[in-house]
Amino acid sequence: MPTFAANKDKLERKWYILDAAGKPLGKTAAQAATILRGKHRPEFTPNVDCGEFVIIINADKAVLTGKKLENKFYRHHTGYIGNLKSVNYRTLMEKNPEFAMTKAVKGMLPHNHIGDVCSARLKVYRGSEHKQQAQKPEVLEF
Repeated sequence: MPTFAANKDKLERKWYILDAAGKPLGKTAAQAATILRGKHRPEFTPNVDCGEFVIIINADKAVLTGKKLENKFYRHHTGYIGNLKSVNYRTLMEKNPEFAMTKAVKGMLPHNHIGDVCSARLKVYRGSEHKQQAQKPEVLEF
């Protein structure tokens, strides 16, 4: 019996909505990464982009468990000597929760071309309104 390999041109991609309100940021990001990667599909093939589109709404209402709001930092380097910037997650979630959710999801995707393509299908919104009504997305409960 030959081994089945998915073909990205023949895949039908669906749109899904994940509501992050009151749910941990990491669990929402893990669910989104699984759908973006396509691991929930029976025809999943590791070297083929089999994923779907994901819309995450209410990113500002996602919670961080424990003391992560005070103790966790987002760090990045500007490229200049001694310019390592740190932002507390409390500040990051207040000012830009979309970035925090996007960063969490991208960290759970593979760090190669497939991960880059998958992350382009992620849409994150602060409130409960989104711009993809025309795609008729399905609401996912987890």
